[in-house]
Amino acid sequence: MSKLTLGSYPHMLGFEQLERLVERTAKAENGGYPPFNIEQTSDHSYRITLAVAGFAEADLSITVEDRQLVIRGRQHDDGANRVFLHRGIAARQFQRSFVLADGVEVGEAIMENGLLHVDLTQARPETVVQTINIKKG
Repeated sequence: MSKLTLGSYPHMLGFEQLERLVERTAKAENGGYPPFNIEQTSDHSYRITLAVAGFAEADLSITVEDRQLVIRGRQHDDGANRVFLHRGIAARQFQRSFVLADGVEVGEAIMENGLLHVDLTQARPETVVQTINIKKG
């Protein structure tokens, strides 16, 4: 079975970057931790919510790297002197990545009740009509 690419379609010009974006998005998926929701809050805004119970604000970092929103969490183990009879709450690090389309900007991040909310807005693209003159040759 051969892999079809966007370059295989002669009427789709300049979509090579989109193809790379789709491949990068597929690689960005990293299991199910931490769980998250993505909701549309208006016609041009979104909210990503991650369940980060046990993480403090200082344990989290949010960056935008090459049109990719990256959320990282690393808990500092302060339990060196603690004796656990049962340890069922994982204190593991994570990294969640979300590929952002052109025009999507990251707004504020809010932490409440063990949930991290990251707000995104998408700028409305301008409609541009361009007329091309035809020259006699």
